[in-house]
Amino acid sequence: MVQKILFVCLGNICRSPAAEGVFRAMAPGVDTDSAGTGGWHVGEPPYGPMQTAALARGVDLSDLRARQFSAEDFARFDLIIGMDDANIDEIERLRPSGTQTPVRLFTDYAPQSGASTVPDPYYTRDFDGTLTLIEECAKGLSEVL
Repeated sequence: MVQKILFVCLGNICRSPAAEGVFRAMAPGVDTDSAGTGGWHVGEPPYGPMQTAALARGVDLSDLRARQFSAEDFARFDLIIGMDDANIDEIERLRPSGTQTPVRLFTDYAPQSGASTVPDPYYTRDFDGTLTLIEECAKGLSEVL
């Protein structure tokens, strides 16, 4: 049974902390965390516009701080979820030999959305659209746990 889920994006300041915040509100009994494949923002809170958009939906991200994904995360989590194919590739590149921790795209849990990845709102500036997709994915994930 999945007890610990890690959400991963590029910098851990937009998509993955939003996914963590949305999912922990939907499934408070599941231990969640988030990380980025890059280390540029380690220790920083989520990006201000993402925090504002999430808070408008009742999701407070202010307690989260960015950290970088590491190979040790394969042992610490039951499921690792990436926001796009580049994240998945980098996660798999760091997979220690012999580990079986599943790694999935977040959009796999919302096939009805038609999205193949969760777009990065840091670049697209569509924080509300990203949050809507994250909510759909989180709902689908909560239904299969």
